[in-house]
Amino acid sequence: MGMSSRTDPKVVVLMGGPSAEREVSLSTGRECTRALRDEGFTVVELDAGADLPARLAAEMPAVVFNALHGRWGEDGCVQGLLEWLRIPYTHSGVLASALALDKQRTKDAFVAAGLPVVKSVIASAADVRAGHVMPPPYVVKPNNEGSSVGIYLVHDVANGPPQLSDDMPETVMVEAFAPGREMTTTVMGDRALTVTDILTDGWYDYDAKYKPGGSRHVVPADIPAEIFDACMDYALRAHRALGCRGISRTDFRWDEARGLDGLILLETNTQPGMTPTSLSPEQAEKVGISFGALCRWLIEDASCAR
Repeated sequence: MGMSSRTDPKVVVLMGGPSAEREVSLSTGRECTRALRDEGFTVVELDAGADLPARLAAEMPAVVFNALHGRWGEDGCVQGLLEWLRIPYTHSGVLASALALDKQRTKDAFVAAGLPVVKSVIASAADVRAGHVMPPPYVVKPNNEGSSVGIYLVHDVANGPPQLSDDMPETVMVEAFAPGREMTTTVMGDRALTVTDILTDGWYDYDAKYKPGGSRHVVPADIPAEIFDACMDYALRAHRALGCRGISRTDFRWDEARGLDGLILLETNTQPGMTPTSLSPEQAEKVGISFGALCRWLIEDASCAR
């Protein structure tokens, strides 16, 4: 869009919404609103509810900054609405968003692009509760939610199958557990930023991601150059394979004992968190891009037909 400070448009920051990741989205939205106002934009915060089409029509923003996470905001639904209303918006478009939030379809795209993943199956929650659908250790997760909401790790010494909670969806992904270090790389436009090594005392769960002190980030990661370069290359290829726009963040597991063969992709997040403890803003800062500059870039990158 190439906007100057003299023509900074009215921005609506879409946040909250009805997904399981509502609280994280509210935090992301508040941080981005503050940064955009500091950058000189006129910003309206909008909690995405059932009246969203009418409220957007009333506001008629020049750009929507999509700070939603999870279903409806990250899966192509709100992107389709914004396309219909012809309002330019940030981050990925309809197809890339739908693909990336569906973990199985993400894996299919990765495999087609020659990127390494671990074995997984889609199963009913009832079957998963009834018996092991693959040999432990394995991970059970919703196929279309993020932020480690509703993730079960079944250890190799488990006697029985996991007793999934009633709020798990009827269909879940069961994925072979990938041992090793958790790492991640942000892509901004056509550039991979850097690699972060995420250190936790246990599982990298919701609290580890979003609570201060929940995890320690080593950025840039202190890993062999071959692995670092592979993460950068794989993240960029994943971004392109899914057709992502704006920024995305791809998560990896690396089993050191297996070298490059031990590096696998877990998933790509098309709406990375933008909170004080979030990985993508931290990576941008490490390569000289301030939080305000990152938010401004996303606004200037916004468009329809993404």
